[in-house]
Amino acid sequence: MLAGVSHDLRTPLTRMKLQLSMMKKDETTTDLASDVDEMEKMLNGYLTFARGEGKETPQLFQLDNLIEQLVEKQRKTNQTISLHIENDIKISGRVNELTRAINNILTNAARYASQTGVTLGVRNKTATITIDDNGPGIPIEKRNEVFKAFYRLEASRNQETGGIGLGLTITRDIIFSHGGDITLSDSPLGGLRVVISLPLSGFETPQTEKTMQI
Repeated sequence: MLAGVSHDLRTPLTRMKLQLSMMKKDETTTDLASDVDEMEKMLNGYLTFARGEGKETPQLFQLDNLIEQLVEKQRKTNQTISLHIENDIKISGRVNELTRAINNILTNAARYASQTGVTLGVRNKTATITIDDNGPGIPIEKRNEVFKAFYRLEASRNQETGGIGLGLTITRDIIFSHGGDITLSDSPLGGLRVVISLPLSGFETPQTEKTMQI
């Protein structure tokens, strides 16, 4: 339903853009045009996410391999990131969706921090991904707010890289749809700690350990 509403809103937005383009350019019309552009980006972002919901088939895959690949991708951008994997972990889920969710968190950490640490392990039949960084963090009173659609925390973040405020909303929706959870807290590195929990769905997890550090 929300996707339909968002789609319907594109018509008046397009009409507003046309009217603004025919008005005399001044500070007021420039500000209005900027607001309309931002609204259009928000709607397009939501529609892009909504179109992809429910289309991917769940499959059994190695979560540890996925985490390794995502961390290695971040390292190729010259990010300082450590990785510690406690288990070979196989879960059932929608790989592309989980890739997007976890990569959102890793990209945020890399964007706002100079040091990131990632740990993957098993706790009480649950795969737990812990991502710590030494960035500015998020104030306690804002940690629920940042999961709301289109909410952007700009006090300590660069507006040029702030996106449209859907990253954490989409991430949480994906994690929840897999029966998991995501929490924010203070990191021992001084910034933000993000913990993602995903159920193992009853699959065995051999107790082998492998560590990657730089």
